[in-house]
Amino acid sequence: MAEATNNVAVAGKRKQRVGEVVSNKMTKTIVVRVERRFPHPQYKKIVTSYKKFYAHDDKSEAKVGDTVRIEESRPLSKLKRWKLIEVVEPAVVTAAA
Repeated sequence: MAEATNNVAVAGKRKQRVGEVVSNKMTKTIVVRVERRFPHPQYKKIVTSYKKFYAHDDKSEAKVGDTVRIEESRPLSKLKRWKLIEVVEPAVVTAAA
């Protein structure tokens, strides 16, 4: 099996990310915030950065707070280049007072 080297995608393999849904107010579109942790190049402290991805949710099954898996796809609109694969973990529902 061929391996991906130097951030070059292997033919037939699409990137996948796991993140939290921060918005589902658009029709068939969710906004997913993906966390990335890495050591700072000079100071070696672990830094957390976030990036938001617009993803296609055809069945409108993802809710705010859900942890989801998204995958690269062809461009679906100006901003959407990802699609929802699965809801990994549903949001925890708490009783509101």
